[in-house]
Amino acid sequence: MTIALNKDARKEAIASIERYFQENMDERIGNIAAGALLGFFLEEIGPTIYNQAVADVQERLQARVMELDIEIHEDEFQYWRKFDREVKGRR
Repeated sequence: MTIALNKDARKEAIASIERYFQENMDERIGNIAAGALLGFFLEEIGPTIYNQAVADVQERLQARVMELDIEIHEDEFQYWRKFDREVKGRR
């Protein structure tokens, strides 16, 4: 699966890389070089971050699924128990 950014996010990411170089490095980086660096990071490191995010979501979902029986559980065969309580309450 190729990790891609939409046009606006890519534009902001490139601008951020350019600013990072301007403020933290001894040299500037141009728009094309920043775009190439972003492409490298997306291809090389992006899958690691993506896979970790998927694993985190799976863990959260599994925890929620485990809680379903507590949150949504209904006691079975309650009709006669309810009926017996009503009858005892009338006596």
